[in-house]
Amino acid sequence: MPALSPSLPHNANLALHWALGDEIDALPRIFEDDITIAVMRRSLSAALQQSVQAQCQTERAWQLAWLGQPGDDLRADLLKRLPAPEAAEALMEDVQLLAEAMAYLFDTETVGIRLRLLDAAMCPRFHVDNLPVRLVTTYHGPGSEWLPEAAVNREGLGAPSTDKPEIIRDSDAIQQLEVGDLALLKGSGWEGNEHRALVHRSPALAEGQKRLLLTIDPA
Repeated sequence: MPALSPSLPHNANLALHWALGDEIDALPRIFEDDITIAVMRRSLSAALQQSVQAQCQTERAWQLAWLGQPGDDLRADLLKRLPAPEAAEALMEDVQLLAEAMAYLFDTETVGIRLRLLDAAMCPRFHVDNLPVRLVTTYHGPGSEWLPEAAVNREGLGAPSTDKPEIIRDSDAIQQLEVGDLALLKGSGWEGNEHRALVHRSPALAEGQKRLLLTIDPA
């Protein structure tokens, strides 16, 4: 599977619909009409990696959901609900920072947060989100997979059935986010993007493998 690259294969008749960079200014490019995924590459600090590892040392998968203004209440709820609160500081700081950034970027006071430790693929079939936009980042394990538009057959999207074609036109074109990457995925709920939502899926997990996934939606 190819690593993320600014020079992904594409049809010359299609405008590039991805924005990739190592700085924060890659993310606001999601507001450009042609862009359906904006990615800021980043590496997790040693302190954040240690905090993440501590939350993954559980026998069972877990998840928490939170809706509100990203502030002291969010930190208090994370501290109360994370499985290893004594080692949660760096992870809490990162989640709060990203929640505040989403609220600022999309001019909203309220965000919806889901933090999940997964032991199986959550959405293993390629699909689109029926919402305007979502931030996705993986703290541990394999990252989300997505398809360049030239590799998608949209007639295959939706509930699977025997008369539907394959969604993937070119399996070699599948792209995958790395641990730490911040990705904004534009969905079908974004005005003007009803038929161009980014096609993506959860990665397969090997036996015993875990994935810590954070998603944030402007509310």
